[in-house]
Amino acid sequence: MVLTKSEISENLFEKLKLTKRDSKACVEFFFEEVRKSLEKGENVKLSGFGREKVVISKRRVVTFKAGQKLKNRIENCFIKK
Repeated sequence: MVLTKSEISENLFEKLKLTKRDSKACVEFFFEEVRKSLEKGENVKLSGFGREKVVISKRRVVTFKAGQKLKNRIENCFIKK
């Protein structure tokens, strides 16, 4: 299963009662802000989710490190099954 920006937008529409236009704009804005920060070489930390950072060497590489809360939730999903 893959979660897409479109699905995130649809969830905002349904759960927060935003218009479809506003929910799509929120999702696009969020990812644009993350992209701009990473392009500047800044780290992006999403509390409770994880951290993305840019490693600068001969080439730029974006890495993701899951936060402990996310790791625990994922592990609990597999343990319960």
